[in-house]
Amino acid sequence: MTMLTSVLVANRGEIAVRIIRTLQSMGIRSLAVYSEADRNALHVQVADEAVLVGPADARSSYLRIDRIIEAALERGVDAIHPGYGFLSENAEFAAACEAAGLIFIGPTSECIALMGDKRAAKDAVGALGVPIVPGVHCSADDNDVLAQAESVGFPLIVKPAAGGGGKGMRVVREPGDVMSSVASARRESLSAFGDDSLLFERYIPVSRHVEVQVAGDGHGAVIHLGDRDCSLQRRHQKVIEEAPAPYLPDDARAGMRAHAVAIAESVNYRGVGTVEFIVDATDPSTYFFLEMNTRLQVEHPVTEAVTGVDLVELQVRVASGGGLGLTQDDVHITGHAVEARVYAEDGHHEFLPSSGTIVGYREPVGVRVDSGVREGDVVGTNYDPLLLKVIAHAPDRTAALAELDHALATTTVLGLAHNIGVLRALVRDDDVRSGNLTTALIGERSLGTDAAPPAEHLLVAAALLLANDREVRTAGSPFTDQVGWRVGEPAAVVTKLADSSSEVTTVSVTGRSTDATVTINDGEPRPASIATRAANDITLRDAGISHRLTGAIDATGPDVVVWVGEGGDTWPLHVQRPKMLARDGALADTDGELRSPMPGSVVMVKKNAGEAVSEGEVIAVIEAMKMEYPLVAPFVGQVESIAVSVGAQVTRGQIVAIVVPVEGAS
Repeated sequence: MTMLTSVLVANRGEIAVRIIRTLQSMGIRSLAVYSEADRNALHVQVADEAVLVGPADARSSYLRIDRIIEAALERGVDAIHPGYGFLSENAEFAAACEAAGLIFIGPTSECIALMGDKRAAKDAVGALGVPIVPGVHCSADDNDVLAQAESVGFPLIVKPAAGGGGKGMRVVREPGDVMSSVASARRESLSAFGDDSLLFERYIPVSRHVEVQVAGDGHGAVIHLGDRDCSLQRRHQKVIEEAPAPYLPDDARAGMRAHAVAIAESVNYRGVGTVEFIVDATDPSTYFFLEMNTRLQVEHPVTEAVTGVDLVELQVRVASGGGLGLTQDDVHITGHAVEARVYAEDGHHEFLPSSGTIVGYREPVGVRVDSGVREGDVVGTNYDPLLLKVIAHAPDRTAALAELDHALATTTVLGLAHNIGVLRALVRDDDVRSGNLTTALIGERSLGTDAAPPAEHLLVAAALLLANDREVRTAGSPFTDQVGWRVGEPAAVVTKLADSSSEVTTVSVTGRSTDATVTINDGEPRPASIATRAANDITLRDAGISHRLTGAIDATGPDVVVWVGEGGDTWPLHVQRPKMLARDGALADTDGELRSPMPGSVVMVKKNAGEAVSEGEVIAVIEAMKMEYPLVAPFVGQVESIAVSVGAQVTRGQIVAIVVPVEGAS
């Protein structure tokens, strides 16, 4: 075996950082690639070298096969690691690497092509005797689509043939929803994977998502490294994964592992990959092949935790010609591991994508953290919203869940909305703890769909943080001091704070932040004080009760936002100035102003000014982080104006269209 000496990592974010760390531990030089938007990103900073491959506003920067191959040849690297997403399952990219004399750290292009064509993959797997989900390949001819869908039966799921990660997937329950779902899925699939071909599959509503990690040396040797459960999902995208998969019948577990190895052997698999199965939650002994991902998975750390095998190192050694270096008998599962994905998405408002500057960041201690961000980073909407992953490993599942909950409670991300509150609710959920896992659980709990207004003590903390900031900036001058002093009696400094649902609260502070009297709206005055222990850690004493919080002030945007957090969760409080606070956070305002619920781009405008609309009718579609969000008419009426065009970039709260009611309509 001749070990690789240099590797280009054709990815970004936390996975690029994670791969680079292993390369460095093996003494292998790393080359990062980046778009202009990622010039100062963490993966660029930790790599030995970095090269620009595209502009700031182009999602396709990391999809530029020609530029990435050119960069690899220019810098003289031996191999390319694709990570996951982007080009990781692109057979053309793997073939281009091979043609250029570069080692592709992954399977052969032929294997990627076979398993990437989900229809061909299902045929090949079915021939091995593995049970498969009934389905068909969606025709490119719209005249055939409805008949194909009806042949599968309802409910069915529309999914991209070329990718995964939940992108472009739609559940269709009625024939009347088929064509609109197909059109939307095609657009999203084309944006995410550069391919708009789709599949129709029977939808199993009460199901679990179980997968088996496999590895092969490309010369006939294949092993599995246990299984994982990835059932906890929102919008068909995983948020919590664990290994091994809990509460599976022994025969089902053994069957899936054996089938996964047989599938990998049938394609002479090289590197690491994952075979995914859908398990009937009402009868866990029944399972169906779903797909094979010919790459590293986002959730691979839980497998690493319970096996002690570094899967990236294993990939590199196989690519170097060194083989697996272990047999099935060498694989031992120890303890239990659970991973939580922290996304830049609003856990209090339907998981809408979020963006902003990270003004406060702290990782938990005592657990593994795979992160791609730092304090001061600007998180946009051009790329996947995954910020970091928190992985807990303990002797048993109960201890692992408790350890993960504690770790999330001590994670700080201030400056943008995220889903930590939802993640903590999940790991404490009774059904999750007892192993009653299904892919529908998050939707059944309505997690992420209801706004969670900040408690009063968080409003007090925000007002005192603002007071503390004023005191620091005006220290030493009685003429600029803003603590509310005046001749005769103290005067309150009044601040109006609006939460993400635009609920405005008036908070009056008299005195200094370390010894104040605070009044909320017309309530009773209460003694309160803060003591800042560290950069973003706060101890609040409010009406005799002590609270440990996090907080920071973000003045990087057009308005001032105070971020306050407790137990890992955070709330933004906008400092309201006259005529400054925008109405946002809802898909359609009842006054007829349709505002974008998040920053993104306009991918469709379905109505023109003057056209009649019915309640709930889609007027425009906004795309952010490769997911689509429709803006709908709030009532029966007429479109008064359209303020955007297809391709336009919009900010959160920006008016997209105005609808006026029709006289006499309810």
